[in-house]
Amino acid sequence: MEWRKSYLDVILVPLGLAASIAYHSWLWHKVKTQPQHTIIGINASARRLWVASIMKDNEKKTILAVQTLRNTIMGATLMALTSVLLSGALAAMISSKYTVKNPIFIDNTTITTYGAHGDFTLSLKYVTLLLVFLFAFVCHSLSIRFINRFNHLIISINTHSADSSSAIVECMADLLERGFAFNVIGNQDGAGTGGEECIREGGEAVRRVA
Repeated sequence: MEWRKSYLDVILVPLGLAASIAYHSWLWHKVKTQPQHTIIGINASARRLWVASIMKDNEKKTILAVQTLRNTIMGATLMALTSVLLSGALAAMISSKYTVKNPIFIDNTTITTYGAHGDFTLSLKYVTLLLVFLFAFVCHSLSIRFINRFNHLIISINTHSADSSSAIVECMADLLERGFAFNVIGNQDGAGTGGEECIREGGEAVRRVA
């Protein structure tokens, strides 16, 4: 049977999806069972310790907390803006009749892109990219919402009552974790910046402090 360009999509797309699902399933299991062996779990533990430290001296450290999280909010805002701009560009490309939607040729003979080049296939690829960028935009928007909510509450909450202090700290830590979780989901390349040795040393440091 003659080899067709569409066969490349039939092979590579399922392989890519299977690899992505397998990796994220393994990562989810690792974070749930051995969080101190992942950079995500180490950062989560460090943030919880940071929230407890901030709320012990709430009157003096509220401004510090807001200023610390300001850079995270700015980064999430930038990524959300980039995602929605790329989504708009892809939507315009899908609906347009320009040649930018067509395959690229060199000397009218060589195709520089791989896979099938039918109208339906190209539209499906662009729509998939559009949905990915829209999903990233939603995640970054939710991240901004939760972190802003944390900023509002940490200024107004009073933890002088010893009975409710631990419950309030836990609730605030959960709220901050939701914001950073959406930020990691929307921006995947920020989850694995540390090396193996850095992850191991960070986990030991968090365990000693805890």
